[in-house]
Amino acid sequence: RLSERVEQLTQTRAGAIAAHSAELRRIERDLHDGAQARLVALSMRIGLARRAYEQDPRAGRRLLDEAQAHAEEALAELRHVVRGIHPPILTDRGLAGAVRALAASSGLEVTVRADDFDEGPRAPAAVEAAAYFVVAEALTNAAKHSGAGRAEVVLTRARAGVRVVVRDEGKGGADFSADDTGGTGLAGMRRRVAALDGTFTVTSPVGGPTVIGAELPCAW
Repeated sequence: RLSERVEQLTQTRAGAIAAHSAELRRIERDLHDGAQARLVALSMRIGLARRAYEQDPRAGRRLLDEAQAHAEEALAELRHVVRGIHPPILTDRGLAGAVRALAASSGLEVTVRADDFDEGPRAPAAVEAAAYFVVAEALTNAAKHSGAGRAEVVLTRARAGVRVVVRDEGKGGADFSADDTGGTGLAGMRRRVAALDGTFTVTSPVGGPTVIGAELPCAW
């Protein structure tokens, strides 16, 4: 049993490292292609505006207006990157509130049962982030691939941690082998959960329903 446990932890550690590396690459790409490019354009517009303002105030004002637009776009890009690291809504509303907001913007008719999380102590930030990620990915997959119009999310405060279940009544057929080409995100969810020594399950027979479950250990 000890040998099996060591092997399991070795695999989950490798998965966590791979997920961390992929996340760093995503952040670097988003910053380089998004916010950094906006800030460079902003700096150029401000420089041009300073040179033009004395001789042509109207052109200088136009350049300043463009600079303000670039600044707003850069802020939007930075907010997008921050949400990918740790969604601010988790800090503001907690797991239940954040999941309800996800459900409202998912494009599906989603029922959320999370009464256990409206009161009582909160789970650690890493556990909340992983649970949020599972729900977000599962609802995105359901909206894009399942053909379902309805879904259900259940959050349960178990004695040993947090239990997440997302169910949709779509066409089913989701599997890990299709993850790399189909963009289903199942492997990413599994790695995120395994990094916290949790368990992740998918039941998705052809014809549906698809049920995604995760258990994330934590001490209350």
